[in-house]
Amino acid sequence: MDNFQIETAQNIAIHQNVAHVTTRIGSYLIDIFLIIGYYIIIFLIMGMLNIEPSMEYMSLFVLLGLPTFFYSLLFEILMNGQTPGKYFNKTRVVKIDGSKPTFGSYLIRWLLRIIDFSLASGSVAVLTILLNGKGQRLGDLAASTTVISEKKRITLKDTIANNIAENYTPIYTQATLLSDNDMHTIKKVYDDARKKRNHKVILKLHIKIIEITDITTNQTPIDFVDTIIKDYHYFAQQ
Repeated sequence: MDNFQIETAQNIAIHQNVAHVTTRIGSYLIDIFLIIGYYIIIFLIMGMLNIEPSMEYMSLFVLLGLPTFFYSLLFEILMNGQTPGKYFNKTRVVKIDGSKPTFGSYLIRWLLRIIDFSLASGSVAVLTILLNGKGQRLGDLAASTTVISEKKRITLKDTIANNIAENYTPIYTQATLLSDNDMHTIKKVYDDARKKRNHKVILKLHIKIIEITDITTNQTPIDFVDTIIKDYHYFAQQ
């Protein structure tokens, strides 16, 4: 599945891992099974109470059906962008800029489920997600949201361990002021900028790292960022 890049207010590029369409289908099916389970329990309880579907109890059945009708809307609001299915598969609804969706965003996504999932048995949603490039169905496009995967696809060790010699001597102890998330983002942005020879991005990384760590250095931005990455990994292994 495609990924996309967000430029934060601090001019740091962050890559979002878009949830794969098969993962989203899996989450949807889990939610459907939970809804079916809910109805089975309701009908069993009604059977035990000798309450049969009829016009007399229509209002009761409508009331009991409301939780399933508002299922995705309620859970996404209460669980910060997740339904039980999304929670199980470690996916979450976010705004396209990476921020938390508003109530209005959740509401728009929910309202457009009728088009996304009811028409052509959900093929509209699947086709839109596959063609969009940012994991967005029609509801997401209208609400400026997407569904991302929170599964850790790569570790810090996998990304930088091979770049450090056994006899490596670190230079900046302040590298430990950075968090794992900081370093993972720095490494990804740095590698991408080097590949594209985007020196402006590397310079922004250089400036941002100095702001956080208060390091004074005479190294060039590209050498400084490379050293910080190696130093961080060195200290993380100690």
